[in-house]
Amino acid sequence: AKGTKGFPPIIDANMDKCILGSFPGVASLVKAQYYGQPKNHFWRLVGAVIEEPLPAMEYQQRLDTLLKHRIGLWDIIESCVREGSLDSNIRNPGHNDFARVTEVATKLRRVCFNGKTAGKLEPLFQERGFQTAVLPSSSPANTMRFETKLEQWRLALTHRAPMRRGGRTKAATRA
Repeated sequence: AKGTKGFPPIIDANMDKCILGSFPGVASLVKAQYYGQPKNHFWRLVGAVIEEPLPAMEYQQRLDTLLKHRIGLWDIIESCVREGSLDSNIRNPGHNDFARVTEVATKLRRVCFNGKTAGKLEPLFQERGFQTAVLPSSSPANTMRFETKLEQWRLALTHRAPMRRGGRTKAATRA
C-alpha cells in the first residue's frame, strides 16, 4: 500500500514551545488541516489555555494565533500506511526530521506530545535537553473528560508544570 504524507511544520523563529502529534487522521488529511476532525479537542484545548477563540477562527488565523503565542505545531510521523484514523493502525512510519524545526526555532525549549504515540519519542527530546510533557490525546478516541485533559494541557503549555528533562523526572505534587 502507498504511504500517506503528513503536513509541513507550523514554526517560526520566536516559538519556544512545540506540540507534536502523531499523524493526521482521515478528516484532517481530507481538509488538509491539522486537527480537522471537528470532534477532536485540540483547538478547544489550546484555545482555552491561551484564552483565544481558536475553534471560531478560520484555519490560517488559528495557525497565526498559535505562533503569536510562541507555539509551534508538527507531527512525529512524516508518512505512513494507515487504515482509518487510529494511531494503533499506523504501519511503516517514516519519522519527520526535527532538525527542520530546531534550525528555525532557536528559542525552542519545551516539546509537548499530543498523546502516547507521539510521546514514544519523548526520550530522544529529553536527551537533546528539551523540557517535555506527554499530554492526554486530544483525539475523540480518548474518552477522558475535557476538563481533565484541559488541566494537563494548561500546566504543560503555561510553564507552571514540573517538566521532565534529560531523563530525570521531577515529581508532580497533587493537592
